[in-house]
Amino acid sequence: MKAGVISDTHDNMENIRKALKIFNENSVKAILHGGDFVSPFTWRVFKNFDGEFYGVFGNNDGDRVLLKKMYGDRIQPQIRMIEIEGRKIALMHEPQMIDALAQSGNFDIVIYGHTHEVDIRKINNTLIINPGEACGWLYGKATVVLLNLDDLKPELIAL
Repeated sequence: MKAGVISDTHDNMENIRKALKIFNENSVKAILHGGDFVSPFTWRVFKNFDGEFYGVFGNNDGDRVLLKKMYGDRIQPQIRMIEIEGRKIALMHEPQMIDALAQSGNFDIVIYGHTHEVDIRKINNTLIINPGEACGWLYGKATVVLLNLDDLKPELIAL
């Protein structure tokens, strides 16, 4: 099974559409969003995804009440613990405790955002992923990650 890892969309609706197109073309069954949606209207695009959607609030998510109304339980406070296809995942926005979470051995995958910089590495048997910024606002390079949950092989994709 494939998952789409995305973060820091910051209201860039065009790039959200591009990401969904890539996810759909690659038979992604779950999206993992590392926070900073920013505005509730991003749901207008994400609602078109047919699979599962898991997200966490980021530091720039302003109207959390309306975000929660639009996304429902799809967005939750961090650190969010999820299990998909037997893989234990820690989903968060800010990068505190990433190494400690990985070293704990309790997670197969730790996903975060916030820095807008790609970070794909392993600590022991835990895969750490920051897909970079989907918005492209800060560094001008918009990216997402396709993740095969069977073999934990990530693929960085430019939008």
